[in-house]
Amino acid sequence: MTAPLTPPPPPHEQPSHGGWPPSPAGPSPAAPGYGAPVPRDVGYGQDGPGMKTELREGAIVTVAVALSGLLLGVLWAWLAPRVPLVGDVVDKSWVVYLKDTEGEQAIGVDGTFVLLALAFGVVSAFVVFLVRRRGGVPLVVGLAVGGLLGSLLAWRVGIWLGPEQDVVAHAKDVGKGVAFSAPLELGAKGALLAWSLAGAVVHLGLTALFGPRDPDPYQQGPQGQQGPQDPYGAPQT
Repeated sequence: MTAPLTPPPPPHEQPSHGGWPPSPAGPSPAAPGYGAPVPRDVGYGQDGPGMKTELREGAIVTVAVALSGLLLGVLWAWLAPRVPLVGDVVDKSWVVYLKDTEGEQAIGVDGTFVLLALAFGVVSAFVVFLVRRRGGVPLVVGLAVGGLLGSLLAWRVGIWLGPEQDVVAHAKDVGKGVAFSAPLELGAKGALLAWSLAGAVVHLGLTALFGPRDPDPYQQGPQGQQGPQDPYGAPQT
């Protein structure tokens, strides 16, 4: 019998450098010469509980700021200048007119409200920032909405605490030709937005200047090395 003519299979060829061939998936991240593998963000919290906390804090800020409008109303009724009126009888009927037609007391009433509202906006923004330094959209919205509600409340409280609203009855009580104070009126309704604007702007400024900063992953590598990192942790030059 003759031997088969098929040659035997060639021996397994080894690489010239004596090591095993590289893995198709690339070098192992933990192999010598490479940095430690990039850790996963295991510390990330869920958005649900965090957002609920921020919404609850925003609601508390809204209520607290709105209730402080009571104090603003009291201060406005106390500090606002008085507009003098005078009553007279014409054809057996009472008429009321301004005692000083060129006076600027009416402008001073609006200006007092605006200045007080701006001060309350700045103070409320400082207090909220000191309590909750990280800020957040719900806090800014709470300051804005609470400031508007507080201004509306202060407006109504100031009118209620101010002089009598029925000027004809008041003129009859004091008598003909006797000056008396006109009721408080807010001529410029845009003054109701002063508190909200001041609170939101000041709080955003404080957060931008003095709020905590989140770490930048591109500035510091996993081993404390500065500069951008490659996927295996080695710093790039």
